[in-house]
Amino acid sequence: MSKRLIVGVSGASGTVYADRLLKAAKAAGCETHVVVSRAAKMTIAYEMGEGARFEGADVTYGINDVGAPIASGSFKTLGMVVVPCSVKTMSEIATGVTSTLLTRAADVCLKERRTLSLMVRETPFHLGHLRTMTSLAEMGAIIAPPLPAFYAEPQSIEEMVDQSVGRVLDQFGIEAPGVKRWGEDLEKGRR
Repeated sequence: MSKRLIVGVSGASGTVYADRLLKAAKAAGCETHVVVSRAAKMTIAYEMGEGARFEGADVTYGINDVGAPIASGSFKTLGMVVVPCSVKTMSEIATGVTSTLLTRAADVCLKERRTLSLMVRETPFHLGHLRTMTSLAEMGAIIAPPLPAFYAEPQSIEEMVDQSVGRVLDQFGIEAPGVKRWGEDLEKGRR
């Protein structure tokens, strides 16, 4: 099987993470299967401009196409990342009451015990959000908010985004260019 990754894009702010993740996956030779929520399309227009598209996507599906291959456990994949992941999407995945292809594909990853990484993009969290994250972690999901790694000494927003994207791709065994690793790429003993 070639490396295949499902990428869900929900309506939270941070569509740059999805764009950079798709480009990094493509550079690593990973095939991507992408589904974008209706709210994400609106956010993409706000953040990336009208008519913006993700150039790194290999296959895209409509949000209501619940008959798509990624809705089935027989579709072989490394797993799925939802980037950015809104609280609404996170909550729908946690309940298992999925109403779109995006949340159905995430549910399938959980049931098949495949890696599901959620780059949750909301702040601050209230207790209900935290309990939902705990529930998802107990089900096997990885909660991976895109937080900056300042030890990597990023010189730009792009470097901060790429570091977060690279760390998430690590969870799938996908090597992203430009990730700085503690004790390897960074000076030891630096303080």
